[in-house]
Amino acid sequence: MFNLRFERLLGVLLTAVLILRAVYAHPPATTTLPAAQMNSNVDAYDSKFDNVDLDEILNQERLLNNYIKCLENAGPCTPDAKMLKDILPDAMMTDCVKCTEKQKYGADKVTRHLIDNRPDDWQRLEKIYDPQGSYRIKYEESKTLNNGTKEKIQAEDLDQVQGDS
Repeated sequence: MFNLRFERLLGVLLTAVLILRAVYAHPPATTTLPAAQMNSNVDAYDSKFDNVDLDEILNQERLLNNYIKCLENAGPCTPDAKMLKDILPDAMMTDCVKCTEKQKYGADKVTRHLIDNRPDDWQRLEKIYDPQGSYRIKYEESKTLNNGTKEKIQAEDLDQVQGDS
């Protein structure tokens, strides 16, 4: 009788060990989404500064200079400038795939402003964050192809994005 209980217990333990080994050797799939979609929400950039008034920054020389100095490691950084500085290399390398729609629009607006209105500042930042000049090349191509219609479309898109929030 003792032998029978021991054999049952041993059988249950062996079965449990086999089940655990099978589970850990081949964990069940947790989702059917492609990897790029699975990570899109987890790896998205923080949106807490999405409502920063970019026009105010771009139109105030002192404020814009402070951001540029921060990005160039030539001056102190505000919390939002520090966050921008931290994510900028990744955003440039990945063509902003982790950006929210507002961040994509903002990045485009700021870089276009710098290229068009402050080319010396843009050249210095470009050496640090986009040494191949890929963004500038894309921008210049789109500018000549679209004759400004892209900016109008993007402004309409931003109005829709802002309406969603």
